[in-house]
Amino acid sequence: MTSVDATDVANRVSNCTCARLRRLTRRMTALYDRELAQTGLRLTQYSLLATLRREGRDHGVAVSDLASAMDMDRTTLTRNLRPLVDQGLIDLHSDPADARVRRAQITAKGNAVFVDAQPYWRVAQDFVNRTLGEDNVGAFHDWLDRVTPAFRAEHPEE
Repeated sequence: MTSVDATDVANRVSNCTCARLRRLTRRMTALYDRELAQTGLRLTQYSLLATLRREGRDHGVAVSDLASAMDMDRTTLTRNLRPLVDQGLIDLHSDPADARVRRAQITAKGNAVFVDAQPYWRVAQDFVNRTLGEDNVGAFHDWLDRVTPAFRAEHPEE
């Protein structure tokens, strides 16, 4: 490796990884939002409905557990739930065993909207798969699933 190559590598790894990831996620979010716009949903709303279908079909999910599953703080989650509640796509109710616990549950209308939105989401996902390559997407998902838990720590190790 020449000194120029070593300098290039040093410069690449010293640049802000978070800024690069945020730029990519803004572009990907815009892609999914463009496709989902025809359904009236944004990607965050679609993702919430998908999580509620998966995690809380029978009795809903405690809002704190939903926040954890979505890697969101409760305030952000509540702000994202409000439009879905207002549209009748999600129901918020007290837990029968503990009235202090709020549970979120997808409604029949929410389920129907989600099912109608799936083909639009699929168009965006297929574009991502074609652009990055399906093998790369699978490997990327595996990598993200492996490394994401390391970033849940309050303070990174120094």
